[in-house]
Parts: sequence; structure tokens; C-alpha cells
Amino acid sequence: MIITAHLKKLIPLSIVALLPACSQFNNTTTETTTKPNVVVFYVDDLGWGDVSSYGATQVSTPNIDKLANNGIRFTDGHSSSATCTPSRYSLLTGEYAFRKKARILKGDAPLLIGTNQPTLPKLLNKVGYKSAVVGKWHLGLGDGETPLDWNGKVSPGPLEIGFDYSFLLPATGDRVPTVYLENHHVLNLSDDDPLYVSYKGKIGNRPTGDENPELLRQKADPQHNKTIINGISRIGWMQGGKSAEWKDEDFPFVTTKKANNFITKNKENPFFLFFSFHDIHVPRLPHPMFQGKTNMGKRGDAIVQMDWITGEVVNHLEKLNLLDNTIILFTSDNGAVLTDGYEDEAIELLGQHKQNGPYRGGKYSAFEAGTRVPFIVHYPNKVKSGTSDALMSQIDLYASLAELLNIELKSNEAIDSQNHLNAFFNSEQSARTLLLEETPHTFSLRHNEMKYIAPAKRLIPKLFTNKKIEAGLSKQPQIYDLSIDPSETINIAKHAPEKVQQMQQMIETIKKQTTREE
Repeated sequence: MIITAHLKKLIPLSIVALLPACSQFNNTTTETTTKPNVVVFYVDDLGWGDVSSYGATQVSTPNIDKLANNGIRFTDGHSSSATCTPSRYSLLTGEYAFRKKARILKGDAPLLIGTNQPTLPKLLNKVGYKSAVVGKWHLGLGDGETPLDWNGKVSPGPLEIGFDYSFLLPATGDRVPTVYLENHHVLNLSDDDPLYVSYKGKIGNRPTGDENPELLRQKADPQHNKTIINGISRIGWMQGGKSAEWKDEDFPFVTTKKANNFITKNKENPFFLFFSFHDIHVPRLPHPMFQGKTNMGKRGDAIVQMDWITGEVVNHLEKLNLLDNTIILFTSDNGAVLTDGYEDEAIELLGQHKQNGPYRGGKYSAFEAGTRVPFIVHYPNKVKSGTSDALMSQIDLYASLAELLNIELKSNEAIDSQNHLNAFFNSEQSARTLLLEETPHTFSLRHNEMKYIAPAKRLIPKLFTNKKIEAGLSKQPQIYDLSIDPSETINIAKHAPEKVQQMQQMIETIKKQTTREE
């Protein structure tokens, strides 16, 4: 029986599973080789099955596939959370976002990461790196006490947490203000048309989706139906700032140019580039150059656009003879979602495409597709290429780079990040045995191939019905054996009450942790 096969795997857990794996990597290698550049391609809402190297057949992603073929393609790689702001927080700080009570932020939210907090760019700065973030930010701006002045210096922001350069979409494409922020200032803002933003009520006289639906290029839900910019209604209200408005279709060229300019400027010293895509987040408005490249409509074409951007940056690295000595991590902030506020036919034109591969759920979900995402490491100087089934987390980039660069971490720094440098560089090495998966309404826990979803305190079916996502929420505990049930269809928790208790205790232990485990 299947249940019997499951129960054979229900071995007792040990607190030892919480400890980072000991690295066999030789630190002295950094003394005799050039410090590698680090580029993180952080795609938005890209699912495990959305690229051809992970099995997609309805869309082609040759540039990403080239990274996968020449690097390591991880099949069990994860973002730390099933939503964007928490995942970004964890990647840059090395700690789970629940420790900061992080949720998806409003467009005018204050900076989530403390200016005195250790961060990945600060870590790399210790050994001479220059750092940049280009693209979507969505980690807040300002101190939360003084209202943001979009017409003056917008601070604190990325520069105050360690980055040397930033070129941002301040929040996301579906939220105002729809302007670029370069370092501390809105780009191309005119003095005679000041910019104001509100998330409390309408300001100014710009049309909104509520009042002027005839002006919309895409129909939106009530949350996304406020100020119209470029024919798309957004979350929140915006007044003025006409000269500074972005055009969504220009994102690939504007952000790619900024990223490549940063690379060129810093080609003589080690650098860290956090390239944070807007694609394939809503609203999906691919440039005409990519429209019609798939039969999947705007979402499919946005994937092609995202692949082109990746190729342009990689080709620039190669042109400058930097590619061999650059660590590239290509991954996504959470799993895929098809409909998320706008009607763009992503569901109707899906065809046979499986955006999350064989995995259940998606963005927002406690099921595996919430955090299991494409995860590719490319580093010609070091990586032993191939396909790896190691259990990997983006949160471990922090401690792994610290190991590579021989930087000692403080006891209260990146407390959830583990050093798995061996697995990052060798497709035959194992990594985590235990992994926490955050969702907005509960926690999940992986212990090797066993998956536990803790009971949710409340169920919110309306949200997930609108998103067409299986939430994975239940008031009852859930356990799945992913080795024989990767789609999480058979809940075996009632047959294993001791396992439920043990895995819940593991979550409680992680939640109470305040320092790094050595």
C-alpha cells in the first residue's frame, strides 16, 4: 500500500538537522584567485516549469538554458517565501522574513531592512566589492516617521543598507509611483509638476480604473483599479510627475542598460549586481519586439523578454572577459501565478504549459510550488556542472559567499543562512536536510523528502479563489512524502501523529533561534 511506503520513511527527527552542513571547501583558494563577481538574476513570479531547461515546451528560453547547461540546474531549489517582499528580505539579510514580520509591502511603506542591519552588500563591501540593485525593489523606502518627499531626497533606501548604486522601480509595476528612482532621486522629474502619492484616497485629477474603465488596456480587479498610467490602472493614487512616468514596455531596455553600465564601470574590481526583474509580474506588458513570440499571450511573451534580458547581461559579461570569474545565480522570488489582479488571458492561453511543473500550488501557497523555483548556478571557474537534487535555499547565498571570501560572520548576523558552498559549486554534493518555507498564513517544513504544513489559524478562501491558486491551508496538519508523491495529493499526517509533533517542534525551534548555529 502507498500509506505503508510513506510510514517507512517516518523516522524520528533530530535537532542536529538544524545545524549547517560542514563545508569541505578550502578557504585558501580565495587567496590565490581573483575574487569572483556575483550576479543574481531575481525574476518575479517565475514558476519551476516556466523555462525550457525545466521542461517547458510552449516557450523557449535559450539564454537561461545555456546557463543551466554550463552550470548547475537545481531541481529542489527554493525561495524562502511564497511571496515577494519576504523572499527579497531573506536573500539580502540571510534571515527568515517572519523575524521582521515581513509581508507584501504597500507602495509607500518604510524601508523594511534596518540601516544598522547586516546585509549581503555590506558583507561584500568588507572585501572590496561594489554593489548595485537594478529593477524592482519592493522593500520599502524612508524611515516611516517622515512622509516620503518624492520631489526631494528619497531616503533611506538601498544606499543606506550597503548598495553603492540603485536604479529602482520603487515598489512594483502594479503600484504607484510609476517612476524610476535612481539612487535618492526620481528620474526626469519636473519642478513645475511635483509628484505626490497616496494609498489612503484619491488625490489629483488623473483618471482611475474605477471611474474610467473605457481607458484601460487590461481590466483590473478592485485593488488594482486606481490611478491609470500608460493605459493600466494601478494600486494607489498618483498626482503629478507626468515627465517622470515610465512606460512599462521600455523596462527591458532601460534596466538592462543600467545594469550593463554598472558592470562596465566596475569591471576592474569585484562587484555584486542584484538584477531584480519586473517580469513576469503583472501588469505584463512586453515590448513589441517580444509580442507574439509565443502562443501563450502576454505572460508567455514576457518570459521570452525576460530570457532576452538575461542574455544581454550575460553577453556583456562575456564581452568584457568577466563571465568565467562571475558567479551567476538565476532564480525567482516565488512560484508562478497566472492571474494576479489583471485580465491578460494568461489562463485562457495557457495550453499545455505547466507553469509550476509537477508541483501543487503556486505563489502565495503553502504547497511546494509556492517556493520551489528555477535555481541555476553558473560559474565556469569553479562549478562542476550537472543536475542536482540537493535541497537548496536562496537564504544560504549569504553564508556561502562569506565562506568563499573567508569573512567571519557575527553570531547575530544572517542567523538562518547556512554555508552550502560545496553544493553551490558541485552538482554531486548534498545541501540542506531541513528547510522552512514561509507563506502568508502558515509555515511549511521540509525534512529531506518529507513535507509538513502546519495548521493555519484562519482560512481565507476568497483570496485564493481570485488568484486561482490552491492555498494549501487547512486547520489540520498535513504531511506528504515528496519522494513518491511530489504533487502532495496524499496527506498521511493522521497516520503519523509523532511525526507531526516532531516537525512542529522543529518549526518552534527555528522560530526561537536568535543566533547563528555553529
